[in-house]
Amino acid sequence: MGPKVLFTASTCSHILNFHLPYLRAFQERGWTVHAACGGPPADIPFAETVWELPLEKSMGSPRNFQAAGILREKINAEEYALISTHTSLAAFFTRLALSGLKRRPMVMNMVHGYLFDDATPFLKRQVLLAAERWTAPQTDLLVTMTRWDLEAARRYRLGRRVVHIPGVGVDFSRFTKPDGRTVRALRREWEIPEDAFVLLYPAEFSRRKSQFVLIKAMAALPDRVVLVLAGDGALRQDCRELAGRLGLAGRVVFPGHIRDLSLWYAMADAAVSASRIEGLPFNIMEAMHAGLPVAASAVKGHTDLIADGETGLLYPYGDSAACAAAILRLLESESLRRDLAGRGQEEAAQYALDRVFPAVWAQYCSLLPEEIPV
Repeated sequence: MGPKVLFTASTCSHILNFHLPYLRAFQERGWTVHAACGGPPADIPFAETVWELPLEKSMGSPRNFQAAGILREKINAEEYALISTHTSLAAFFTRLALSGLKRRPMVMNMVHGYLFDDATPFLKRQVLLAAERWTAPQTDLLVTMTRWDLEAARRYRLGRRVVHIPGVGVDFSRFTKPDGRTVRALRREWEIPEDAFVLLYPAEFSRRKSQFVLIKAMAALPDRVVLVLAGDGALRQDCRELAGRLGLAGRVVFPGHIRDLSLWYAMADAAVSASRIEGLPFNIMEAMHAGLPVAASAVKGHTDLIADGETGLLYPYGDSAACAAAILRLLESESLRRDLAGRGQEEAAQYALDRVFPAVWAQYCSLLPEEIPV
């Protein structure tokens, strides 16, 4: 039996959506791959074993410490050569489980986006930063994806070694180009007029994703603008009710979770985001690759991908009036849309999986002694 690697994340969907190429690469090289994650259980390709962890979003939940206990027991039993941690919650409790072990595996913590920045309230920022500093001794390699996260990780020494990568890579090959007839049929299915200017924002309904900013912006935009809010989440019904109160029920569409967004990107005229904070968001990179101009909140993650006025438009977070103004600029200028889309598409190309994979894989390899196959 070959060496073992464990991937941990707060949800199985995170591993399914972002890390399967790396699980497959380990398996193809003779490794035994395990995964441990919270959320709804799921089969994860290339993983021999998947453990369910009782993780909850509230950091202080007793169930999270129970999850750390499960991890500690399994890690002691399995003798992993490497652990790859993802998402803030799972990364913290995985590294907490390793604290005090006499012998532990090498640990790579991939930071998809710290949930704090300079604008985060002081107390919350200090608590989250303290958690990262506490587990830094168990972090052999810390990998960041945004400039702000890189600077913070180096400033506070949040890992024994800190490096930067351009995300984990987006598999753009899975996106097809639907024909016009199929696109028109989708508009008819959702009762979207043919001459509507369609905005697309696929994201979990949460306070961090801030869909309410876009809904408020819609009240200041012409009637032919339609907003598609794809996804599920705790605040979906609240957003529906807000759209109803503002008289926008017919102009804000809630299609639920959509696994393959190819057709929706083809149907849209622009992509938007109102998020409070990000890593390197897949929805923005995918929209740029699909040739859509983007208007997004000026927060970390977005500012790593978008140069305002060059590869997209940025507006101050939470400012629905500024959001509406940015969208109106796109609506009124076809040449602006074309220029932003073209340059955005070029920018997105550097985040393609085939370009990013070698850089990420090299970081995995850097953690392991020569006698272990990688």
